[in-house]
Amino acid sequence: MSDAAAAVRRGGGRLTASRRAVIEALFAAGGPTSAEDIAAGLGGRVRPTETTSVYRNLEWLERLGIVRHVHLGHGLPGLYTLARRAEAEYLVCDRCSTVARVEASRLDAARREIRAATGYDGRFDHFPVHGLCPDCAAADGR
Repeated sequence: MSDAAAAVRRGGGRLTASRRAVIEALFAAGGPTSAEDIAAGLGGRVRPTETTSVYRNLEWLERLGIVRHVHLGHGLPGLYTLARRAEAEYLVCDRCSTVARVEASRLDAARREIRAATGYDGRFDHFPVHGLCPDCAAADGR
């Protein structure tokens, strides 16, 4: 929390009560969570905060590089997490909607293949990799 507070101050901001509540909620969540869940207080784990204030603070904290967001797919809310956890990327099952966290380094081989085939450096931190989870793939006989 002290590193996040220092980054807020370096960015020219103040650690207001609502900004502190958002940061504390992200620490308490332990992984990606929605702005609505942060506003609701994460099931009583943190102080509830007004939803518009949560979105405003998340946007500002993202510009500072303290927070990042992940889009899991169509119709699903964007999720937010602390940027220090950015070494994680996500896989989403298109059938059962299971979300799997994976260490970013485990996708380095895929990034090398994408670079070799297209010249692009693939990133999976903002939009996850979609496909079928092992259970759904097994149900299809794969």
